[in-house]
Amino acid sequence: MDDKLSQSNCMKTILPVLICLLTLSACGPLSLYYREGESVARMQTETTNCQVKALKDAPVANQVRQSPPVYWPGRTYCDGRGRCYRNPGWWEPGRIYTVDVNQGLRNKVEAQCMAQKGYRPVSLPPCKQGVKSRVAPARTTTLPPLSTESCFVKFEDGSFQIITPGQAG
Repeated sequence: MDDKLSQSNCMKTILPVLICLLTLSACGPLSLYYREGESVARMQTETTNCQVKALKDAPVANQVRQSPPVYWPGRTYCDGRGRCYRNPGWWEPGRIYTVDVNQGLRNKVEAQCMAQKGYRPVSLPPCKQGVKSRVAPARTTTLPPLSTESCFVKFEDGSFQIITPGQAG
């Protein structure tokens, strides 16, 4: 019974956190490589090709690391009669984690590869509801001109629509 109760309490705690994270990830910016007038399919192909090149030139190099241990000193407890008890201190081991030491270099190789093909990285904010409601939903197939007001709408299948308020199309 206690196991079922603790699992239920755990799910009540974890489920709202997962829903919140999924909601926030849907609200984050759209980061992509951009070259005005290029087809989205071509940009995605070029991005994949550059990612593969970067992976070959700077392969994954995971290192296992550990954060330092932490010492928690014991505490002294005294009762109403003046008798005191001391709990001993303890060491908490450091957290073990993995780091890909080539990730930064791989990102640079990818960005250089895309720059050589005429692309630049851009990050667009999600469109506000007022902007979305004034434009008919249509997946972007060709990268349009951008402005400081440009934003995006993401569709369930992972495709997107780039909207630049004030411009036709």
